[in-house]
Amino acid sequence: MDTGLSGRTAVVPGATSGLGLAVARSLAAEGANVVLGGRRGELVRAEAEKLPSAVGVEVDLTDPGATDALVGAAQERFGPVDVLVLNGGGPPPGVAVDFTPDKLAEAVALLVQPHQRLVGAVLPGMRGRGFGRIVAIGSSGVQQPIDRLVASNAARAALAGYLKTLASEVAADGVTVNMVLPGRIATDRVGVLDRANAERSGASEEQVRERAEAAIPVGRYGTPEEFAAVVTFLASAAASYVTGEQVRCDGGLVRAH
Repeated sequence: MDTGLSGRTAVVPGATSGLGLAVARSLAAEGANVVLGGRRGELVRAEAEKLPSAVGVEVDLTDPGATDALVGAAQERFGPVDVLVLNGGGPPPGVAVDFTPDKLAEAVALLVQPHQRLVGAVLPGMRGRGFGRIVAIGSSGVQQPIDRLVASNAARAALAGYLKTLASEVAADGVTVNMVLPGRIATDRVGVLDRANAERSGASEEQVRERAEAAIPVGRYGTPEEFAAVVTFLASAAASYVTGEQVRCDGGLVRAH
């Protein structure tokens, strides 16, 4: 399948590890020019150097200046942004009974506002050129809330509502907007959550993982590469008729329709 990504320019924040890095590598393998963003400057630049056509930019997405830094680097090095991947770190675990307005505001500042700023920066150009791909890395908690992750559940659901609304407004301009929902993917973030669950329950981390895998019909955690392949498809020319969707990549974990 020809993805049509060769020569396209993609921006991928949160790309020093985990899902973001896997997506950056997958897009680069299809011939895209990739701008990787991350808070660890040396690491993001080192990862970019491993790709055929990429640049790494040290940014903290919660800083409003991060938008200009990422988009500016893309335009200076490669040209207009064709593909925008929305990705960033998640908030700490917590339960709903302890969730305060201040904690909600912090979650929105982390998971909604930075992505909205990025969309606002690239969307006019995408619409003017008649092509654009916006793909958000979400969470299965958007469709089936995850225990003890109230901040993530609430803020990612807000982002999902914004993107779903946006998708219908820009579809006729050749811009697609989708969200990919990972389940239990073997990343450092999931490892941290497993360790926290082990400490809280008194079980070993291995036992926690075994219980989690038993709840997944596929019977295992997914790999970042499997997840990145779904994002890459949605960023491709082949996915031109797919928009406004929440695509699960979870091994069947979420049982809802």
